[in-house]
Amino acid sequence: MHHAAESSAGSPAGSPAGAVPLPPEAEYLLTDGRGGYLLQCVDDLPRRRYHGFWIARLPDAAKRTMVVAHLHEQVAGKDQPQGGAISLLHAHWSDLPGPSAPMAAGECVAHRPPTRRSRGRLADGQPFLLDRTAVLLRVAAGREPALLVRWHNRGEVPLRLFVRPLLGMHDVDQLPPARDGLAEQVLTAGASWGFRPVADLPPLWLSVGGVAAFVAEATHYRGFLYATDRDRGYDHLGDRWSPGQLDLLVPAGGTATIAFAFDAAVEDPDAAFATATAELAERTAAAVAAHPHEPARQRLWCGADAFPYRARGDRLGVLAGFPWFGEWGRDVFLALPGLTLARGDLATCAAVLRGALPFLRGGLLPNIYGRDVADSHYGSCDAALWFALAVQRYADAGGDRQLLRDELVPALATIADAYLAGTGLGLRVDAAGLLDAGGPELNATWMDAQTRHGPVTPRQGQPVEIQALWYALLAFLADAGESSFVARRDRAGAAFLARFWLADGDYLADRWSDGAPDRTVRPNMVLAAALPRSPLRRAQRAGVVAKATAELVTPRGLRTLSPHDPRYEPRYGGGIEARDFAYHQGTVWPWLAGSYVEAALAAAHPAERAATATHLRAWLDGMSAELDRAGLDHVSEVFDGSAQAPDQAPRPGGTIAQAWNTGELLRAWALLD
Repeated sequence: MHHAAESSAGSPAGSPAGAVPLPPEAEYLLTDGRGGYLLQCVDDLPRRRYHGFWIARLPDAAKRTMVVAHLHEQVAGKDQPQGGAISLLHAHWSDLPGPSAPMAAGECVAHRPPTRRSRGRLADGQPFLLDRTAVLLRVAAGREPALLVRWHNRGEVPLRLFVRPLLGMHDVDQLPPARDGLAEQVLTAGASWGFRPVADLPPLWLSVGGVAAFVAEATHYRGFLYATDRDRGYDHLGDRWSPGQLDLLVPAGGTATIAFAFDAAVEDPDAAFATATAELAERTAAAVAAHPHEPARQRLWCGADAFPYRARGDRLGVLAGFPWFGEWGRDVFLALPGLTLARGDLATCAAVLRGALPFLRGGLLPNIYGRDVADSHYGSCDAALWFALAVQRYADAGGDRQLLRDELVPALATIADAYLAGTGLGLRVDAAGLLDAGGPELNATWMDAQTRHGPVTPRQGQPVEIQALWYALLAFLADAGESSFVARRDRAGAAFLARFWLADGDYLADRWSDGAPDRTVRPNMVLAAALPRSPLRRAQRAGVVAKATAELVTPRGLRTLSPHDPRYEPRYGGGIEARDFAYHQGTVWPWLAGSYVEAALAAAHPAERAATATHLRAWLDGMSAELDRAGLDHVSEVFDGSAQAPDQAPRPGGTIAQAWNTGELLRAWALLD
C-alpha cells in the first residue's frame, strides 16, 4: 500500500462568505432534518467519537447511532492491482508514540457540502486528482434521510477506487471496542448491499451509481485515537467494523456515487445526490439574497438550518446543539425566535410552539425531551417561562391571531395558574407575588452545572431572570384580556423593584434568597433588563447595561461572573469537573449577546440610539472570525472569560454548534435593523 504526499488544508468554497484559510481542526456540520448529522474536520482527521459521515437518529430511538464513521479509500490506475493502491485514509492510531503522521491528506475545497481533494501519483507515476463530496439528503414528505458520497475524477486517466465503509452501529456517545458476534451476512438487491451486524438496528443499505463490485470481507480497524476526547477526559480509543469492500471504476472526468440508507436502498444515488446538493445550494442562495452585504449574518443564517428537526410523529422540534446535545426545552425556546422570526419564518415558529403543547405538564415543559411525555425529563423551572417568552415574541412579530387565541394564550394561562398554585421544582408564588424556584441541591435555572459537591452556582430562592420572565408572562396575559392577571402583574412588578434594584450600585441583584439580595454581578440582570414587558424604567435599564459593559462584556459575548469576584474562573478547559466549575463562574456565553443588544437599545436615549446601534453592530461583526474557527458557520458554545494574552482571541470551548448562540445572534442583528 502506498501513501499520498501530505498537503495543507485549503480554503472552503460553496459558502456565501467566500474562500478563507481554515484551521485543519475546524469542524463542518451538515444535518439530515431527523436529528442526524455529518461532522468532519477540515483535514479529514477524526479527533472525537462524534466525527463521522453519518450519525443518525432512527425513528423512536432516544439516542443517535454512529452509522458510517469513515471511509477507507485506496486509489489505483484502472488496470492496477490493489496492492499498488494509494491510501487516502487520514487517522491517528493508539499504538504509535506521540502524534502519528497521517496516512495521507488532501485539502478541503468546500464545506457546504464537504468536498475533499486528494492529489498525488499512482504506482506507475501518473498524476491523479480526485474530489470526494459528502452530503446528507434531508428528510421530506415521503423521503427518509440518506448519506450520499460522490467521487469526481478530475484527472486525465481512469481510476480504480477501493472503498471500505468503516461502520459503528452503536450509541454515538459510547466508544466500544471491537465486538465479537457481529452478523457478517450481506444482503444483495441489484447494485445494493445490505448490512445488519446488530439485530436491534434495521438493515443499512449501500447502493452504487456506476460500475462497481462488492466483496464481503468483514474486518475490524482497531486502535483509532480520538485526541479531542482524550484532552477532555473521556474514553478516546475506538475500533471500527467494516463489512467488506467496494471496487469502483471512475472514468477520467467522470464520477461515481454511493448512498447509505436504512430499511430501503436508494434507487438512484446520482439523482439523490443532485437533489441534496441542489437543496443545499438553494438554502445558501436564500441566505445571500436576504443579507447580500452581511457575510457573517449570511453564514449564521445558513447555520440556523441545522437545528430544526422532525421528531417522533413528525413533530417539529429544535436541537440544542451539535455534536452531543438533544432537544432541551430551555434551549429550544431561547433559540426559537432568532432561528425563525428573525428570518421571517413565522410558520416554523408556530409549528414548534404547537408541538410543545402536548408536553405541558403541571405548568412545566421538559428540560430534556424524550420520545414522549413519560420519557421526558422535567428538571427546569424556566423552560415553560422561556416558552412563554417565545409565544410573546411570536405574537409581537404578527403571529397567527387564531392560534394565539385558541391555543397559545390559554396554554400560558395554564402555566401561570400552575405556578400560582405551586408545582414541582420548588416553584411557588410567595405573598409578594414573586416566584420561588429550586433548592439547595437543585439549580433549576440555566446556570445548572453540578459536581459531586452539588450546584456550582447556587441560585435557589428567586433568581432575577425568573422574576423578569414571570412578570412578562403576567403582563402579556393582562394585555391579552386575562383581567385576573392585572393585579398580580402590578404586585409582582412592585416587589421586583423593591427586592432586586440596588440603588447604591445602579444594577440588579442576581437573586433574592433568605430575605436578602445577592449582589453578585452576573448577566442574568441583563436578561431581565432586556425584556420589553418589564417594570424597569429606561434609566434603570441603562444602569444594568453600564454595569454589564464594564464587567461582563467581552468580544465573544458576556461573562457569567464579574472578574472582580474572587470566585471568577478565567479559563474553561481541562477535565469534566474543571470545566463544570468554570461553566458559569466567568466563562463567556455568546447567546447572551441577544439580550445585551436588546437591553442596550431599550436603555439608549432616543437621541443616542443610532450611535448605540452602530457600536453594537460593530461588536456583533467582531464575532464573525469565529465562523471559520471551531465550527464552520457557527459560534462555539462558550469561550474563556479572559484571553490568555492581550493580543490573543478568546479560546473557544464546548459544542461547535449551539442553537441559542445562532438564534440570539440572528435576533440581535434583526433588532438592529
